Amino acid sequence: MGKANKIRGTIEGQKQEEREEEIRKRLIARLEVLGAVEDPELLKFIDEEIVGENRREPIPLEQRIPLRATLFNSLRRLDVIQELLEDESVTEIMINGPKSIFIECKGQLFKSGKQFSSKEKLEDVIQQIVSRVNRTVNEANPIVDARLEDGSRVNVVLRAVAIDGPAVTIRKFGKTGFSLEQLTKTGMLTKETAEFLKESVRERKNIFVSGGTGSGKTTFLNALSAWIPAGERIITIEDSAELKLQRLENLVRLEARHSTGEGEREITIRDLIKTALRMRPNRIIVGEVRDGACLDMLQAMNTGHDGSMSTGHSRSAKDMMARLETMAMMGGDLPLAAIREQIGSAIDIMVHLKRCRDGSRQVETVLEVLGYDRGREVYCFRSLYERNRETGNLEKTGERENR
Repeated sequence: MGKANKIRGTIEGQKQEEREEEIRKRLIARLEVLGAVEDPELLKFIDEEIVGENRREPIPLEQRIPLRATLFNSLRRLDVIQELLEDESVTEIMINGPKSIFIECKGQLFKSGKQFSSKEKLEDVIQQIVSRVNRTVNEANPIVDARLEDGSRVNVVLRAVAIDGPAVTIRKFGKTGFSLEQLTKTGMLTKETAEFLKESVRERKNIFVSGGTGSGKTTFLNALSAWIPAGERIITIEDSAELKLQRLENLVRLEARHSTGEGEREITIRDLIKTALRMRPNRIIVGEVRDGACLDMLQAMNTGHDGSMSTGHSRSAKDMMARLETMAMMGGDLPLAAIREQIGSAIDIMVHLKRCRDGSRQVETVLEVLGYDRGREVYCFRSLYERNRETGNLEKTGERENR
């Protein structure tokens, strides 16, 4: 009986999908004749088609509302993933081809059970996402980073290099940013550490936030921005705009532009940093440094733009220093000692974040950078707060150390 029920359910599911696709084709045909229509009018057409289909073959009442939403999302929004995007408990969406969609909820991965009707439909959704932010992805350029309207980060890899079909990863950002107080309540940091960082922002310390993928660097940078004093002019620079800086009026947001192959010149993070220096900023915030733009960021921090901030990927705060050296060398032909002196002079506070196995995020280390000792060839640090591995508590240390 169980096997028979499963087969019957599969057949009914396939029949429902075929029916849904037929309705969608009829709607597309109507829209091609009518041209652009507003959302209320489209919903009216969907209702008419569902009523007509119900006359031909009854549709259970409990299926009509989900069918209406599915058809609307398919035609006007992002198809089967729209519901996942609207679910605030979902923090990440991973599409491994049209028939395999995984989600992250509370730090755990689950298979969603949702599927695209075809590879072509998934590809349509991909083009819809990237075109909104003036990006291009195709067989010649199969990898692209983009964003959704709410700032959620999107990475796309097409079939040219993704064997099982287009792969899309969406890192969602909440509709409202977290404050330092809220992050304190989650256990990410202590009240004492939060107060120290607030004061560091107000005192115009240059702050660099490091951490692994998904450790909360962008969220943390947003929370820090709330303590920038009113009246300052802020320029943000990002590859894909994700920052949601809080309560800042004099704010200019700059986003890099990739070459589209249609005559539009690429505008890099380096270009934007150089431009920002001419825009009379009090502070420059670079969403993330990944390449030679690091050198331009360091020079900006060293030329009177105190209170600037940025983030980067690394396993620890001290490892981040080595990565900064490597990236800065990509940006110019300077001696290593000169680059190290720039790093030691530019950055005042290093905050390292860690993502735990249970999905929670923690501040692991807060370091004060005291400079670079050229004679001993070491950076000088003062460890201000350190996560105790035995107790799991973030504790004040205040110890001076060299590396």
